[in-house]
Amino acid sequence: MKVKPDTWQLQDAKSKFSQLVEAALRSGPQFVTKHGNNAVVILSYEKYREITKPKSDLVAFLRSSPLVNCELDVSRDKNPPRDIEL
Repeated sequence: MKVKPDTWQLQDAKSKFSQLVEAALRSGPQFVTKHGNNAVVILSYEKYREITKPKSDLVAFLRSSPLVNCELDVSRDKNPPRDIEL
């Protein structure tokens, strides 16, 4: 089985961590396998921020909600709280 150039066995990833980081910065995500199975992906901080950045801000998200025109009762119950025994 031929290993892709962006795939590292765990033992190689540990012993060549600096090279692994440089490869992620230079060539994109690097894949690490453990016992022949995909385990983790090493990627640059910039790439991580790019893929985890929200697609819209909170206000735009709320305005696009299917519940935007629903009437919500936000009044507060003015009754005193119930008595509890401590």
